[in-house]
Amino acid sequence: MDRVGVLLLNLGGPDKLEDVGPFLYNLFSDPEIIRLPFSWLQKPLAWLIASRRTQKSQENYKQIGGGSPLRRITEAQGEALKEQLQALGQEANIYVGMRYWHPYTEEAIAQLTQDNIEHLVILPLYPQFSISTSGSSFRLLDKLWQEDPKLQRIEYKVIPSWYKQPSYLQAMAELIAQELDQFPNPDSVHVFFSAHGVPKNYVEEAGDPYQQEIEECTALIMQTLNRPNEHTLAYQSRVGPVEWLQPYTDDALEELGAKGVKDLVVVPISFVSEHIETLQEIDIEYREVAEESGIENFRRVPAPNTHPLFIRALADLVLDALKSPSLKLSQVYQMKKKVRIYPPERWEWGITTSAEVWNGRIAMLGFIALVIELITGRGLLHMIGIL
Repeated sequence: MDRVGVLLLNLGGPDKLEDVGPFLYNLFSDPEIIRLPFSWLQKPLAWLIASRRTQKSQENYKQIGGGSPLRRITEAQGEALKEQLQALGQEANIYVGMRYWHPYTEEAIAQLTQDNIEHLVILPLYPQFSISTSGSSFRLLDKLWQEDPKLQRIEYKVIPSWYKQPSYLQAMAELIAQELDQFPNPDSVHVFFSAHGVPKNYVEEAGDPYQQEIEECTALIMQTLNRPNEHTLAYQSRVGPVEWLQPYTDDALEELGAKGVKDLVVVPISFVSEHIETLQEIDIEYREVAEESGIENFRRVPAPNTHPLFIRALADLVLDALKSPSLKLSQVYQMKKKVRIYPPERWEWGITTSAEVWNGRIAMLGFIALVIELITGRGLLHMIGIL
């Protein structure tokens, strides 16, 4: 029999507090996370941001046990998927490839190459496609494939996004229903979907389909749930001075509280595993915002983790992919209509969208230079006596 492998892609997370700084550096070194006009700025800026954020992030991780459970849960999902595939008559080796921490994607690729895998299904554990998640991992894989002749002998299938998968939708609906049924009057509870945000310009300038897919996914889950509850979609985890997708989760919670909502169930819509954004940001920070806003009963729907229907969804995705035509990693970007992956578009003269974008980027570079100078005490402004 041909040797079949499944590569599960995820973000990764620090296993212990000492890993937080290096993890943040890896994260912000990715040009799909912070889009800069000059690549040489990427690593110095990543070092600066990581240095400034490490202590605060460590405090957050302390609140959830001192590290991220993402690796443990993802590996458990892989084991459950392997067993489900076996039950359906398909033998497969499962590999976990994290983008920013161990086991890195490169480690997973090295292992599956050593195992002489002949057919590979590339399955991101992000239901919705985004440049900054699946797109970043696909870009890295495309680079690895181009550089390694051994990889070019492996027939692979890519699953770009899968937010419409019926078993996934059913799993989410069941998890929501379980929380709703904890209330005396389940039908009156407000269902609050909180998705990880992305900068607004990813959608408007780069054509990222993430917002559209999140909105469609939310509607499909509510349709599958088939209950009369009102619902809201908002976006969390924004960082930096740029505008992100709105409404922001904290603002939306305050608005619901002002409207008199008392009972709330929060759904982490873009997450399939528990990690810092669910265990700390939603369970602690946003719970506090909700309570201060007058929301009295706050419950959070667990991430799918190893829910049987969710694992069946992953298995069905793999089996369907093995039967489908091959899709090249480079084609994934073309499928997503207007998506332009970094580096950004070239300069155009005149009053054009491109010129406005570059003016903003130049202003951002000036701001970054000022911040670096204020921190280091060295630079042009110090030389001429302004600072």
